[in-house]
Amino acid sequence: MNFSEYPGFQLSDIDLIIKARIDRSQIQMLCKLVEGLGHLGVVTTTNKELGEVMIQTTKQCWPELKEAIEKMPLQVEFG
Repeated sequence: MNFSEYPGFQLSDIDLIIKARIDRSQIQMLCKLVEGLGHLGVVTTTNKELGEVMIQTTKQCWPELKEAIEKMPLQVEFG
């Protein structure tokens, strides 16, 4: 996709980064479960000791991804 064809378009209009906290023992499971959802997002650990992660997604995918994460057998604190 050539973004120069869309005047005023910025990637920041679609990209979304959500910060979250989870028990450090559950980080790997969260990564695997989100990875299994395919196109909805990517989880990156930002501070393993504190259980801090970053979820990279888009504004369009976030509602579906958030709902899926909330249904997972994990305690995830967004914010």
